[in-house]
Amino acid sequence: MAKDAKTTVEGAEAAPAKSSKKLLIIIIAVVVLVLGLGGTAAYVLLKHGPAEEDDGEVAVEKVKPAKKKKVDRGAPPVYVAIDAFTVNLVPERGDQFLQLSLSVEVDDVQIGEQMKQYMPKLRNDLTLLLSSKKASDLVTTEGKELLAQEIREQINNILDPASKGKKRDGPIKDVLFTSFIIQ
Repeated sequence: MAKDAKTTVEGAEAAPAKSSKKLLIIIIAVVVLVLGLGGTAAYVLLKHGPAEEDDGEVAVEKVKPAKKKKVDRGAPPVYVAIDAFTVNLVPERGDQFLQLSLSVEVDDVQIGEQMKQYMPKLRNDLTLLLSSKKASDLVTTEGKELLAQEIREQINNILDPASKGKKRDGPIKDVLFTSFIIQ
């Protein structure tokens, strides 16, 4: 009997020790979970600002248009060179190619830096534009001037999407051909 009483006393002490360990582990897990969620929420709020309503649509990064500054008329012009393009033209008499090098005149140096950030998209869109042309359309001076205007509009639409479709000047003032070869 003394042996049974001893076992009962040891069993009673063992049960609270196990339950207190489980309780401690559960409390620690809950604290870690709460801290993790709090840290994640703080990161998201500080990194991305206040949450916007989500309509189930994919978030699109808003591009801020270049701010209009007063242009110093006495300042020297700023030109940005764009690497050469070689494209197939729309076939009229067999295969024809256009090799084109150009520079663009911009409002200020910051627009030139912005162009460098958008260069892959600019090159893609300009390649598509150039490859949709016929050699007979580009041989004349009027054809080249029209192409320069289309290139200017294309670049302005990428750099300043707010002005797309509106009749206003963009950050690109002029497009200048430095090499123009049709073969």
